[in-house]
Amino acid sequence: MNCLVNEKISLDDLQKLKLAFEESDVSGTGYIDVKNFGHILKKCLKEPDMGNAQIHSLLKKINYSDQGRISWVEFSTYLLQQYKAKEETVRRSKQVAFNLPATVRDCGHGVTIVNIHSTHDGTVLTVREDGLVCQWSSELKPQRTKHMFKVHRRSKWVTDFALMSEYNKLMIGTGDGEIQFYELSSLEPYCQISALGTIPLTLDYSYTGSDNCCFLYGDMEGCVTIILLSTAEDTLRLWNRLPKAENVPNIAIKNAVLSQKVTFVRWKVHHDWVTQVKYFHSFQAVASSSNEETSSLVLGCVLPSTHSAQQLKEIREVCYEGKNRKIQLSWIPQARASGDQTVFSVCKGVKAFDLCQKHSLLVTGGMDRLLRLWNPRFSEKPTAILKGHSSPIISLCISSEDNQIFSVSTDSTVKIWHIQDQCCLFTADPIVSGIHGNVSACSYSPAMRSLYVAADCIAVLPLMLRSKRHSRITISHDEAVMCCGYSKEFRQVVSCSEGSVVKVWDFDTGRQVFEFTATPDLTTITCMTFDLKGRRLITGGTNGCLKVWNFNSGQCLKTLKKEGKCHLVSDCIFLEVQGFSYVVAVGGDRRIDIYSDVPEDLYHVQRPQPSWKDDLKNGHKEGILSVVQCLPSLLATGSYNGEIIVWNVASGSINCRFVGPLAAKEQNTEGLDTGVPSMVFIKNLKVLQLSPTTALLTPGVKGWVNLWDVLGGRKLVSSFKVSKFQQKITKLSIADKTTLLYAADRIGYIYIYNMEMFDPEQSSPRAEHFWRAHTGSITSLQIVTSDQVVLTSSTDRTVRLWSAQGEFIGTFGQPEMWSVQIPSSWTHPGIPYEVLIDPLSMPHHDILKRKSHLSIAISSDVTETDRGELKTL
Repeated sequence: MNCLVNEKISLDDLQKLKLAFEESDVSGTGYIDVKNFGHILKKCLKEPDMGNAQIHSLLKKINYSDQGRISWVEFSTYLLQQYKAKEETVRRSKQVAFNLPATVRDCGHGVTIVNIHSTHDGTVLTVREDGLVCQWSSELKPQRTKHMFKVHRRSKWVTDFALMSEYNKLMIGTGDGEIQFYELSSLEPYCQISALGTIPLTLDYSYTGSDNCCFLYGDMEGCVTIILLSTAEDTLRLWNRLPKAENVPNIAIKNAVLSQKVTFVRWKVHHDWVTQVKYFHSFQAVASSSNEETSSLVLGCVLPSTHSAQQLKEIREVCYEGKNRKIQLSWIPQARASGDQTVFSVCKGVKAFDLCQKHSLLVTGGMDRLLRLWNPRFSEKPTAILKGHSSPIISLCISSEDNQIFSVSTDSTVKIWHIQDQCCLFTADPIVSGIHGNVSACSYSPAMRSLYVAADCIAVLPLMLRSKRHSRITISHDEAVMCCGYSKEFRQVVSCSEGSVVKVWDFDTGRQVFEFTATPDLTTITCMTFDLKGRRLITGGTNGCLKVWNFNSGQCLKTLKKEGKCHLVSDCIFLEVQGFSYVVAVGGDRRIDIYSDVPEDLYHVQRPQPSWKDDLKNGHKEGILSVVQCLPSLLATGSYNGEIIVWNVASGSINCRFVGPLAAKEQNTEGLDTGVPSMVFIKNLKVLQLSPTTALLTPGVKGWVNLWDVLGGRKLVSSFKVSKFQQKITKLSIADKTTLLYAADRIGYIYIYNMEMFDPEQSSPRAEHFWRAHTGSITSLQIVTSDQVVLTSSTDRTVRLWSAQGEFIGTFGQPEMWSVQIPSSWTHPGIPYEVLIDPLSMPHHDILKRKSHLSIAISSDVTETDRGELKTL
């Protein structure tokens, strides 16, 4: 049914549905009843066999308040939210990010770095304006430095540099109108071309094959000069033998171009300074940019075309090849013929660009802060304009393999864009990246998958690469799963990840039904609960807000938030008292926040009720970690310092207060985790041969659990050890209408105790059963009594289903679907692969005692008795 409505519906179907809704609304209220809704769907979607159960199921997902009617606005909003969530899912599958903050290194004395280039061996080279060359490792560990101009009597300044990797040379341009070549291995001067007659502001180099290469530069006059070398190695070696000027073998440009092996071309391209120049071998073209609008970027040929006598004459004037070079070199630059170039006009000019043959894509950026995407053969208008930067764009790079564009603006903001989707995938601003100051140079290294940025410092931003999983490992989320729960109404499981991705799963098969992103910012979901009907989801986050969702559409219905500064929400529950419903939240502000729940009141932001007086005066002194209800009127809260307070919900007063025994007795509690991350009430538990009472179970320290008598003596009844490895108990749960206690610890073990057989005098009762469910800390533990199964989630990124005795049913998201009612479809007797291979899952054996021991691996003391009890399924 969902597939039919969400995927197969066309625009024509949508128009027919809207008309049918309007015709059926005879009362003019905007709503139609369930019967008419079903009739409209069958008729407009041409599905006469659609069952009433399907229609009612869809209606419940749309109309969470169960009013028995539906409006066109509700139906169309549901469809829109479904489509938006699917788009977000596709976008998230392409999501990339940098490892933040950036690795930052000081580049010294505030002198500007003119450029950055990565070498073939993974090292990085930077050159400052004053001629200081620095070589760094790929992680920006300094390797060597050398000042190029210390041998000169007068100061020089560097304008730009390029690497000639094929010839092991470094090429730099200077403010004295020179191009200098240095040995890359020793950084010793090799030769130079002098008397250029202009200052080479920006340089580029390209190897064109068969010992041929070209280097080019743009200058202050808007000209692009191209020098082509054939048998380049011999040519450079010849220049190296020439007389020295200022201790560098020197040749003037007017003499260099007389060689048969040198082709010299100088084009007049712009009417302003050239901001960037590049040779693209795949296009056999040169691209150059400037800040002027009329010729912001020009993509043109290297040599003039030769199909007319006039152009042959231009060649003789511009390209002096062969032995007949007797005439004086003319420095008057020539303009290309209109057919030899493509001119792109951009508002306020272009500061940076890149060209990609694979995608036939030209990208430009400049002072107007916009990225423009062009077809390089069509300059009338861009194919797309991408907005997002708030400062001028100074650097661009296309990663054709990843279908991504990297852009950097002068305010040190770095963005990653997707080429096909034309959307921003990631932004690293200076606050999170740690890069400050105006950016002077950038370089992306495809080999290292890293972006290098020079501003007040030099920094590297490595791409966060998704780890490749073993083929037998299944995960439910890409990040740690913070919580999960079961909706009886829809027989669905909902799980929330650290990245605030909410996924909806079919409980009966393990198949994913739906997913959406709960927050557009970096907020992490920390807790969740359902309303009493199981139709709405309530999530709490690190930003201190709670949000109420229709989790079948991803629509946020309202936000629950305190005024002023908000602290992390640690836990939340849905509460019913005297016929009224409430959402209760606790967290870092040490208070119990209570929000009244009326589904029909769709306030955008709802404030909590006034705090209880007893809470303000005598409440917790530390942040609250967990909250649990005991019907009809008890509420318990547990804090970071181990304090537990039991409240009377009707009066808002404290019933009793407990402090964990070890936390109270220990002289030095430093390093002990005394927090109470989970609690559970047990009614009618008979302890110490007394009449049945209401008891409260809470985690203690080092894997112990404390049992408190809430009503009878209001005291500690017993403490007993649960975790065999003295690991903190993270979750507790009681099976309905039974006294079976399920306890989960920090390393993924689950233990079952029959509290009806519990002896308070026994400090280490034997577990009825235990098994390892996850390799990470268990974040949710729920017993689904109707099906006698256990639902768990963990920081190991999985959500799993188990039988009541620990038989493995499956991991949500696995390729093979299961049927909860058919044990033969379960993964049992197999166990999760990562649990199987994890060292902490290994059973005890004498051979394992040698050198390495299980107790060393987990850094805890394990008695011989405990080791003997370890077993695996």
